[in-house]
Amino acid sequence: MYGWIWRHLPGNTYVRALISLVLVLGVVFLLFQYVFPWAEPMLPFNDVTVDNGGGAGAG
Repeated sequence: MYGWIWRHLPGNTYVRALISLVLVLGVVFLLFQYVFPWAEPMLPFNDVTVDNGGGAGAG
């Protein structure tokens, strides 16, 4: 897949590298601005169950 993208980018190696960097930065921006905030409520990382009563140190 990456080879296909690289072959279809215009310009020489330096221009292709610059365009690739811009594409990667664009994808990262879209992920952080739209995809991750949309998916965050569906992830179980905030479902913490801590019981303050009972346990080895209680009493």
